[in-house]
Amino acid sequence: MAKKSAGREHVWLQCSETGDLNYRVSVNTKGGIPEGLQGGLKKYCPKLRRHTLHKIKRK
Repeated sequence: MAKKSAGREHVWLQCSETGDLNYRVSVNTKGGIPEGLQGGLKKYCPKLRRHTLHKIKRK
């Protein structure tokens, strides 16, 4: 059995242009969310067929 990671949380990445929740990622929240993730990530949006800015969305 795999060990459950303490201090990690699953969050969704939401496209800033379409509003779609395209990716679910696990982030380390032990020391706060990293600065690189707070600003957003450039990820591929299948609806627009190009890379767009995706920001963190908690469900």
